[in-house]
Amino acid sequence: MKAIVITEKGGPEVLKLMEVDKPEPQGNQVLVRIMAAGVNRSDVISRSSKGYGKPVENEVPGLEIAGVVEAVGADVQRWKQGDKVCALVAGGGYAAYKTVDERLCLPIPDGLDFIEAAALPETIFTVWYNVFKTSRFKWGENFLVHGGTSGIGVTAIQMVVAMGGKAYATAGSVEKCEFCESLGASMAVNYKEEDFVALLKPVGMDVILDMTGGENTLKNMEIMNPDGRMAYINAMTGTKSEIDILQLMSKRLQLTGSMLKPQTDDFKAELTWEIETVIWPLVAEGKIKPVVHQVFPLAEAADAHRLMESSTHIGKIILKVGDEFHTFATTHIL
Repeated sequence: MKAIVITEKGGPEVLKLMEVDKPEPQGNQVLVRIMAAGVNRSDVISRSSKGYGKPVENEVPGLEIAGVVEAVGADVQRWKQGDKVCALVAGGGYAAYKTVDERLCLPIPDGLDFIEAAALPETIFTVWYNVFKTSRFKWGENFLVHGGTSGIGVTAIQMVVAMGGKAYATAGSVEKCEFCESLGASMAVNYKEEDFVALLKPVGMDVILDMTGGENTLKNMEIMNPDGRMAYINAMTGTKSEIDILQLMSKRLQLTGSMLKPQTDDFKAELTWEIETVIWPLVAEGKIKPVVHQVFPLAEAADAHRLMESSTHIGKIILKVGDEFHTFATTHIL
Protein backbone atom coordinates (compact mmCIF):
# COMPACT_ATOMS: atom_id res chain seq x y z
CA MET A 1 0.00 0.00 0.00
CA LYS A 2 1.04 3.63 -0.38
CA ALA A 3 2.11 5.65 2.64
CA ILE A 4 4.03 8.82 3.46
CA VAL A 5 7.26 7.88 5.22
CA ILE A 6 9.67 9.97 7.28
CA THR A 7 12.86 8.81 5.56
CA GLU A 8 15.17 10.77 7.90
CA LYS A 9 14.92 13.68 10.29
CA GLY A 10 14.75 17.05 8.57
CA GLY A 11 12.48 19.41 6.67
CA PRO A 12 9.26 18.62 4.82
CA GLU A 13 11.27 17.25 1.89
CA VAL A 14 12.11 14.09 3.90
CA LEU A 15 8.45 13.01 3.60
CA LYS A 16 8.30 10.51 0.74
CA LEU A 17 5.43 8.53 -0.81
CA MET A 18 6.48 4.89 -0.66
CA GLU A 19 5.14 1.35 -0.85
CA VAL A 20 4.87 -0.32 2.57
CA ASP A 21 3.26 -3.52 3.81
CA LYS A 22 -0.50 -3.46 4.27
CA PRO A 23 -1.38 -4.29 7.89
CA GLU A 24 -3.68 -7.12 8.95
CA PRO A 25 -6.17 -6.71 11.83
CA GLN A 26 -5.53 -8.87 14.87
CA GLY A 27 -7.69 -9.53 17.92
CA ASN A 28 -9.83 -6.47 18.65
CA GLN A 29 -8.39 -4.42 15.77
CA VAL A 30 -10.25 -3.12 12.74
CA LEU A 31 -8.57 -2.41 9.42
CA VAL A 32 -9.61 1.03 8.18
CA ARG A 33 -9.34 1.99 4.52
CA ILE A 34 -8.32 5.58 5.03
CA MET A 35 -10.11 8.26 3.04
CA ALA A 36 -8.66 11.30 4.85
CA ALA A 37 -6.08 12.02 7.55
CA GLY A 38 -5.48 15.07 9.70
CA VAL A 39 -2.16 16.92 9.83
CA ASN A 40 -1.01 17.98 13.30
CA ARG A 41 1.85 19.90 14.86
CA SER A 42 3.00 16.66 16.49
CA ASP A 43 3.63 15.23 13.01
CA VAL A 44 5.95 18.13 12.25
CA ILE A 45 7.84 17.57 15.49
CA SER A 46 8.19 13.85 14.77
CA ARG A 47 9.53 14.62 11.31
CA SER A 48 11.99 17.29 12.36
CA SER A 49 13.12 15.80 15.69
CA LYS A 50 12.68 19.21 17.29
CA GLY A 51 11.47 19.07 20.87
CA TYR A 52 10.14 15.79 22.17
CA GLY A 53 9.80 13.90 18.89
CA LYS A 54 12.54 11.66 17.49
CA PRO A 55 11.42 9.78 14.40
CA VAL A 56 11.88 6.08 14.02
CA GLU A 57 13.44 5.12 10.68
CA ASN A 58 10.72 4.86 8.04
CA GLU A 59 8.05 6.06 10.47
CA VAL A 60 4.61 6.81 8.98
CA PRO A 61 3.18 9.89 10.73
CA GLY A 62 -0.46 10.77 11.29
CA LEU A 63 -2.59 10.83 14.46
CA GLU A 64 -6.16 10.92 13.15
CA ILE A 65 -7.98 9.22 10.31
CA ALA A 66 -11.41 8.81 8.76
CA GLY A 67 -12.44 6.00 6.48
CA VAL A 68 -14.28 2.72 6.03
CA VAL A 69 -13.83 -0.52 7.96
CA GLU A 70 -12.29 -2.97 5.48
CA ALA A 71 -11.86 -5.99 7.76
CA VAL A 72 -12.09 -6.89 11.44
CA GLY A 73 -10.09 -9.03 13.84
CA ALA A 74 -11.53 -12.16 15.44
CA ASP A 75 -12.39 -10.40 18.71
CA VAL A 76 -14.07 -7.27 17.31
CA GLN A 77 -17.60 -6.84 18.66
CA ARG A 78 -18.89 -3.41 17.63
CA TRP A 79 -17.77 -2.71 14.06
CA LYS A 80 -18.33 -4.52 10.78
CA GLN A 81 -17.09 -4.23 7.23
CA GLY A 82 -18.42 -1.07 5.56
CA ASP A 83 -18.86 0.99 8.74
CA LYS A 84 -17.71 4.61 8.41
CA VAL A 85 -15.47 5.62 11.29
CA CYS A 86 -12.93 8.16 12.43
CA ALA A 87 -10.25 7.33 14.95
CA LEU A 88 -7.36 8.57 17.04
CA VAL A 89 -4.14 6.67 16.26
CA ALA A 90 -0.59 6.86 17.60
CA GLY A 91 1.01 7.26 14.17
CA GLY A 92 0.50 5.63 10.79
CA GLY A 93 -2.33 7.82 9.55
CA TYR A 94 -0.65 9.06 6.37
CA ALA A 95 -1.39 5.81 4.56
CA ALA A 96 -3.96 3.88 2.57
CA TYR A 97 -4.78 1.54 5.48
CA LYS A 98 -4.36 1.48 9.25
CA THR A 99 -5.23 -1.05 11.94
CA VAL A 100 -6.90 0.46 15.01
CA ASP A 101 -8.06 -0.86 18.37
CA GLU A 102 -11.83 -0.92 17.87
CA ARG A 103 -12.33 0.98 21.13
CA LEU A 104 -10.62 4.04 19.63
CA CYS A 105 -13.04 4.35 16.71
CA LEU A 106 -16.01 6.70 16.62
CA PRO A 107 -18.92 6.64 14.17
CA ILE A 108 -18.83 9.48 11.65
CA PRO A 109 -21.76 11.75 12.53
CA ASP A 110 -24.52 12.11 9.96
CA GLY A 111 -23.92 15.01 7.61
CA LEU A 112 -20.12 14.95 7.83
CA ASP A 113 -17.90 13.70 5.02
CA PHE A 114 -14.55 11.95 5.49
CA ILE A 115 -12.55 15.18 5.24
CA GLU A 116 -14.59 16.85 7.96
CA ALA A 117 -14.52 13.73 10.13
CA ALA A 118 -10.71 13.50 9.88
CA ALA A 119 -10.50 17.00 11.36
CA LEU A 120 -12.10 15.93 14.64
CA PRO A 121 -10.34 13.18 16.65
CA GLU A 122 -6.97 14.65 17.65
CA THR A 123 -8.32 18.07 18.55
CA ILE A 124 -11.40 16.85 20.41
CA PHE A 125 -9.43 14.24 22.36
CA THR A 126 -6.78 16.81 23.30
CA VAL A 127 -9.29 19.42 24.43
CA TRP A 128 -11.45 16.91 26.29
CA TYR A 129 -8.47 15.42 28.11
CA ASN A 130 -6.77 18.70 29.07
CA VAL A 131 -9.64 21.14 29.52
CA PHE A 132 -12.54 19.04 30.75
CA LYS A 133 -10.93 15.97 32.34
CA THR A 134 -7.65 17.24 33.81
CA SER A 135 -8.54 20.91 34.34
CA ARG A 136 -12.16 20.12 35.31
CA PHE A 137 -13.71 22.98 33.34
CA LYS A 138 -17.21 23.78 34.62
CA TRP A 139 -20.27 25.54 33.25
CA GLY A 140 -20.00 29.34 33.50
CA GLU A 141 -16.20 29.50 33.81
CA ASN A 142 -13.87 31.67 31.73
CA PHE A 143 -11.47 29.89 29.39
CA LEU A 144 -8.52 31.11 27.33
CA VAL A 145 -6.76 29.33 24.48
CA HIS A 146 -3.59 30.67 22.92
CA GLY A 147 -3.50 30.09 19.18
CA GLY A 148 -7.24 30.40 18.76
CA THR A 149 -7.27 29.61 15.04
CA SER A 150 -5.13 26.48 15.26
CA GLY A 151 -6.86 23.13 14.92
CA ILE A 152 -6.87 22.85 18.70
CA GLY A 153 -7.98 26.46 19.14
CA VAL A 154 -11.05 26.36 16.91
CA THR A 155 -12.17 23.13 18.56
CA ALA A 156 -11.53 24.38 22.09
CA ILE A 157 -13.57 27.56 21.56
CA GLN A 158 -16.55 25.61 20.23
CA MET A 159 -16.40 22.90 22.90
CA VAL A 160 -16.23 25.40 25.76
CA VAL A 161 -19.11 27.49 24.40
CA ALA A 162 -21.19 24.36 23.76
CA MET A 163 -20.56 23.26 27.34
CA GLY A 164 -21.78 26.57 28.78
CA GLY A 165 -18.52 28.47 29.26
CA LYS A 166 -17.12 31.77 28.06
CA ALA A 167 -14.22 31.38 25.64
CA TYR A 168 -11.41 33.84 25.01
CA ALA A 169 -8.49 33.51 22.60
CA THR A 170 -5.29 35.04 21.33
CA ALA A 171 -4.41 35.05 17.64
CA GLY A 172 -1.91 36.78 15.34
CA SER A 173 -4.05 38.93 13.05
CA VAL A 174 -7.29 40.87 12.88
CA GLU A 175 -8.73 38.26 10.50
CA LYS A 176 -7.88 35.44 12.87
CA CYS A 177 -9.35 37.27 15.85
CA GLU A 178 -12.57 37.93 13.96
CA PHE A 179 -12.76 34.24 13.06
CA CYS A 180 -12.37 33.23 16.72
CA GLU A 181 -15.23 35.52 17.64
CA SER A 182 -17.35 34.09 14.82
CA LEU A 183 -16.94 30.69 16.51
CA GLY A 184 -18.32 32.08 19.76
CA ALA A 185 -15.32 33.57 21.56
CA SER A 186 -16.33 36.50 23.76
CA MET A 187 -13.07 38.26 22.93
CA ALA A 188 -10.04 37.48 20.78
CA VAL A 189 -6.84 39.45 21.32
CA ASN A 190 -4.33 40.15 18.56
CA TYR A 191 -1.19 39.32 20.53
CA LYS A 192 1.04 40.96 17.91
CA GLU A 193 -0.56 44.38 18.46
CA GLU A 194 -2.34 44.19 21.83
CA ASP A 195 -1.42 43.32 25.42
CA PHE A 196 -3.52 40.28 26.29
CA VAL A 197 -2.70 40.69 30.00
CA ALA A 198 -4.10 44.22 30.11
CA LEU A 199 -7.24 43.17 28.25
CA LEU A 200 -7.94 39.86 29.97
CA LYS A 201 -6.78 40.43 33.55
CA PRO A 202 -9.97 42.39 34.40
CA VAL A 203 -11.97 39.40 33.11
CA GLY A 204 -9.98 36.69 34.90
CA MET A 205 -9.43 33.19 33.54
CA ASP A 206 -10.39 29.96 35.28
CA VAL A 207 -8.81 27.60 32.74
CA ILE A 208 -6.04 28.28 30.19
CA LEU A 209 -4.98 25.89 27.44
CA ASP A 210 -1.47 26.89 26.44
CA MET A 211 0.63 25.72 23.50
CA THR A 212 3.09 28.62 23.63
CA GLY A 213 5.07 28.31 26.88
CA GLY A 214 8.04 30.62 27.27
CA GLU A 215 7.36 34.10 28.60
CA ASN A 216 3.60 33.60 28.46
CA THR A 217 3.72 31.46 31.61
CA LEU A 218 4.02 34.37 34.03
CA LYS A 219 1.54 36.37 31.97
CA ASN A 220 -0.95 33.52 32.17
CA MET A 221 -0.54 33.28 35.93
CA GLU A 222 -1.20 37.00 36.24
CA ILE A 223 -4.60 36.80 34.53
CA MET A 224 -5.78 33.61 36.25
CA ASN A 225 -8.50 33.64 38.88
CA PRO A 226 -7.96 31.99 42.28
CA ASP A 227 -8.09 28.18 41.89
CA GLY A 228 -7.27 28.60 38.20
CA ARG A 229 -5.93 25.72 36.14
CA MET A 230 -3.47 25.88 33.25
CA ALA A 231 -2.70 22.97 30.92
CA TYR A 232 0.31 22.82 28.60
CA ILE A 233 0.15 20.89 25.34
CA ASN A 234 3.16 22.45 23.58
CA ALA A 235 5.88 25.07 24.09
CA MET A 236 6.19 26.74 20.70
CA THR A 237 7.85 29.92 22.01
CA GLY A 238 10.14 28.26 24.54
CA THR A 239 10.43 25.24 26.80
CA LYS A 240 11.84 27.20 29.76
CA SER A 241 9.68 29.47 31.92
CA GLU A 242 9.91 31.24 35.24
CA ILE A 243 7.18 30.68 37.80
CA ASP A 244 6.17 33.07 40.59
CA ILE A 245 5.80 30.53 43.37
CA LEU A 246 4.18 33.01 45.77
CA GLN A 247 1.52 33.79 43.16
CA LEU A 248 1.07 30.07 42.56
CA MET A 249 0.47 29.58 46.29
CA SER A 250 -1.65 32.63 46.97
CA LYS A 251 -4.00 31.96 44.03
CA ARG A 252 -3.94 28.17 44.57
CA LEU A 253 -3.10 27.65 40.90
CA GLN A 254 -2.61 24.28 39.22
CA LEU A 255 -0.27 23.78 36.27
CA THR A 256 -0.36 20.54 34.29
CA GLY A 257 1.05 19.19 31.04
CA SER A 258 0.32 16.24 28.82
CA MET A 259 1.28 14.25 25.75
CA LEU A 260 -1.63 12.22 24.44
CA LYS A 261 0.21 10.27 21.73
CA PRO A 262 2.20 7.94 24.07
CA GLN A 263 -0.78 7.09 26.30
CA THR A 264 -2.01 3.49 26.30
CA ASP A 265 -4.94 2.23 24.25
CA ASP A 266 -6.79 1.50 27.52
CA PHE A 267 -6.42 5.13 28.57
CA LYS A 268 -7.52 6.41 25.16
CA ALA A 269 -10.44 3.98 25.11
CA GLU A 270 -11.80 5.59 28.26
CA LEU A 271 -11.52 9.02 26.62
CA THR A 272 -13.25 7.67 23.51
CA TRP A 273 -16.22 6.47 25.54
CA GLU A 274 -16.48 9.80 27.37
CA ILE A 275 -16.26 11.79 24.13
CA GLU A 276 -18.87 9.66 22.38
CA THR A 277 -21.17 10.06 25.37
CA VAL A 278 -20.76 13.80 26.04
CA ILE A 279 -19.26 15.52 22.98
CA TRP A 280 -20.42 13.45 19.99
CA PRO A 281 -24.09 14.48 20.45
CA LEU A 282 -22.96 18.13 20.26
CA VAL A 283 -21.16 17.40 17.00
CA ALA A 284 -24.28 15.68 15.65
CA GLU A 285 -26.35 18.74 16.60
CA GLY A 286 -23.94 21.08 14.80
CA LYS A 287 -22.83 22.86 17.98
CA ILE A 288 -19.25 21.73 17.35
CA LYS A 289 -18.21 21.82 13.70
CA PRO A 290 -14.99 20.89 11.90
CA VAL A 291 -13.05 23.82 10.48
CA VAL A 292 -10.98 22.79 7.46
CA HIS A 293 -8.51 25.26 5.98
CA GLN A 294 -7.03 23.28 3.09
CA VAL A 295 -6.96 19.76 1.69
CA PHE A 296 -3.93 18.19 0.01
CA PRO A 297 -3.58 14.87 -1.76
CA LEU A 298 -1.53 12.34 0.20
CA ALA A 299 1.44 12.70 -2.17
CA GLU A 300 1.69 16.40 -1.26
CA ALA A 301 2.15 15.84 2.48
CA ALA A 302 5.35 17.91 2.38
CA ASP A 303 3.39 20.95 1.19
CA ALA A 304 0.83 20.34 3.95
CA HIS A 305 3.68 20.43 6.49
CA ARG A 306 5.03 23.64 5.02
CA LEU A 307 1.63 25.23 5.47
CA MET A 308 1.45 23.94 9.05
CA GLU A 309 4.86 25.43 9.83
CA SER A 310 3.86 28.80 8.34
CA SER A 311 1.06 29.14 10.94
CA THR A 312 -1.00 31.05 8.37
CA HIS A 313 -3.83 28.54 8.38
CA ILE A 314 -7.17 28.79 10.17
CA GLY A 315 -8.38 25.41 11.38
CA LYS A 316 -7.29 22.00 10.16
CA ILE A 317 -5.06 20.84 7.32
CA ILE A 318 -6.20 17.52 5.84
CA LEU A 319 -4.67 14.91 3.56
CA LYS A 320 -7.06 13.22 1.15
CA VAL A 321 -5.84 9.74 0.33
CA GLY A 322 -5.65 8.81 -3.37
CA ASP A 323 -3.44 9.83 -6.29
CA GLU A 324 -6.39 11.15 -8.28
CA PHE A 325 -7.07 14.05 -5.94
CA HIS A 326 -5.76 17.57 -6.39
CA THR A 327 -5.12 20.38 -3.93
CA PHE A 328 -8.28 22.15 -2.86
CA ALA A 329 -8.51 25.91 -2.58
CA THR A 330 -8.23 27.42 0.87
CA THR A 331 -11.59 27.31 2.60
CA HIS A 332 -13.14 27.33 6.02
CA ILE A 333 -15.81 24.65 6.39
CA LEU A 334 -18.36 25.65 9.00
